[in-house]
Order: sequence, then C-alpha cells, then structure tokens
Amino acid sequence: MVIGVSEGYKKDLELVGVGYKATNQGQVLELSLGYSHNIFFAIPSEISLKTETPKGKNPLITLEGIDKELIGQIAAKIKSFRKVEPFKGKGVRFVGEVVRRKAGKTSAKK
Repeated sequence: MVIGVSEGYKKDLELVGVGYKATNQGQVLELSLGYSHNIFFAIPSEISLKTETPKGKNPLITLEGIDKELIGQIAAKIKSFRKVEPFKGKGVRFVGEVVRRKAGKTSAKK
C-alpha cells in the first residue's frame, strides 16, 4: 500500500525563542523571527498548512500532504529562515530534534 496516499506525510516545526510567532492566511505563512521585518512564505497548494500557538508553549507549524519530498523541501526552507543556534538553542527546529549545545565564553581569571 502506498503510504503517501493512504495516510499522508506530516512534518512539525516549532519556533523556539522569545517573540517568535507564526500565523497563516490561507496558504501564506507569516513568520516573525526577530528580524526587523516579517517573512511571508507561500506554501504550495498540495500541502496543507496549520499553525497553532498553545498557551505557554512554543508556536507550532504543521505541514501535511502526500508528497514526502515536497514537504521535506518546504520544511527545510522554513527552517533556513532562522536556523537553531548552538549557544541558546533559539530558532526553528523540528519537533523532537535534539540540538547540541555549546558552552559560552569562560570569564578571564586574573
């Protein structure tokens, strides 16, 4: 049985960071990722888009459709707008993705 047609594919992304927001008007995703401007990204009609912001949690973007490759490309493009940085862990990441953190600067000893 073909999984894409029978069940469909799904990718979830979460926005980690203070003031990061995601909303959608139809198939246009509006992202507020700490830049001086909002990012508007058109989603192809083959993919269904859903955004939600649970109270007290990180905003979520859900992409669903039958084309696994297209969903992966769109998710990677959204993630590229603000990649996860290794010091604070802020950015766009897949749900369940583990980010390797780095230690910050150590203070100079005198």
